Amino acid sequence: MPLAEGDVDASSSASVDTDVVIVGAGLAGLRCAARVAMSGLDVTVLEAADAVGGRQRTDEVDGFRLDRGFQVLNPAYPAVRRWVDVDALDLRRFPVGVEVRRAGQADAAVLAHPLRHPGLLPATLRSGLVAPRELIALGRWLAPAILRPRSIIAGADRSLAEGWDRAGLRGPLRTEVLEPFLAGVLAEDRGDTSDAFARLLMRMFAIGGPGLPAAGIGAVPAQLADAARSSGAEVRTNAEVVRVRGRGRDRAATGRARAGVRVELAGGGELAASAVVIAVGPEAVARLVDVPAPATRGLQTWWFAADKAPTTSAMLAVDGRRAGPVVNAVVLSHTVPDAAPPGRHLIAATNLLPASARTAPSAAPAEAAVRRHVGEIWATDASAWRLLRRDDLPDALPAQLPPLRTRRPARLGDGIYVAGDHRDTASIQGALVSGDRVGRAVVRDLLGAPAESVP
Repeated sequence: MPLAEGDVDASSSASVDTDVVIVGAGLAGLRCAARVAMSGLDVTVLEAADAVGGRQRTDEVDGFRLDRGFQVLNPAYPAVRRWVDVDALDLRRFPVGVEVRRAGQADAAVLAHPLRHPGLLPATLRSGLVAPRELIALGRWLAPAILRPRSIIAGADRSLAEGWDRAGLRGPLRTEVLEPFLAGVLAEDRGDTSDAFARLLMRMFAIGGPGLPAAGIGAVPAQLADAARSSGAEVRTNAEVVRVRGRGRDRAATGRARAGVRVELAGGGELAASAVVIAVGPEAVARLVDVPAPATRGLQTWWFAADKAPTTSAMLAVDGRRAGPVVNAVVLSHTVPDAAPPGRHLIAATNLLPASARTAPSAAPAEAAVRRHVGEIWATDASAWRLLRRDDLPDALPAQLPPLRTRRPARLGDGIYVAGDHRDTASIQGALVSGDRVGRAVVRDLLGAPAESVP
């Protein structure tokens, strides 16, 4: 893949000094780079891959645009509204609702947001999934997050399953809709995710209109990289960091901290900096700094090409029967037409990827089982679809267990900092907020500049 304009291939670069090195050009690292560079400090971003993005990447395969796993961007996130130009992304929005395959029904049931899709209200009421008692329980569970989100963060937390039990949320709305839907969002189906986190996430779905950039999710980090470079940061791809060595810091007469952290690159190069921010994914952070490896959840997405779409709906489809491995499926090209060549359709089917699949690939669902199940969800024959790619993402999301912690310390000491959604909340929102927060900490520490309180 060619380098983006302004990027530097580090394979032949010599060791140089800089104020701040940021390891990782995912969302957190790029936001951190922009924040630090705006202060006037020299910033170098080192990315091991051939392009920016981390877990938010888009690749072209035989004329199809495939994200690294099925992804969505929710413009309701405060950090997205603040630091991403959503209009420039040409966001294509998914319908706010789901199709549900139910036992004994020929047609899929439809549940749609009544204010976003009032024309689908009769179908929603006929679905058999919105009994008054369950709607009241859902309101009891979700309303505090809609009306008083800060109280959710500050309040007592428990597992999602316990939260639903306390609210009296049982029956088909829970077991056939919410559980399979959130399994694909949280990358787990046991209900052990933080109840507070799940409620805040559902709040974003309720008030936002999730979608995808016309060019794929990779357009988001590409935009953030442009912003970082415009602020003065240098972004280097193909620059794998293998070791970070802190040596303490003292201050020069100018008031800036002298270089005290060494960053070693694969192939023998080295950078010296006053501060280093580790902004790699949760699967790699413990290899570079002395922090516990974050627990993660795995997902697997199968990308299929079809000449004929299995449904005319652009809604996410789930199986209320839970009769196979697929947790959600969608005809992505109905929402993002440019994701497929003219006359073709791009289909994504996602299932959970168990931790055991790391060492025992046979623990993951087989292609035949996925084809059978996604065909049942849409009442179609999926055997002739062409498999474009299978994305195995064992570290798709940091596990967000109770009690909810919305931030972890930015500083490790010795001039080293850590950023990422595994230090905040498991989301695009968490990655951006963490990157900005750590960037402010670095600026304050190196320049003594006024900044908000940062732990």
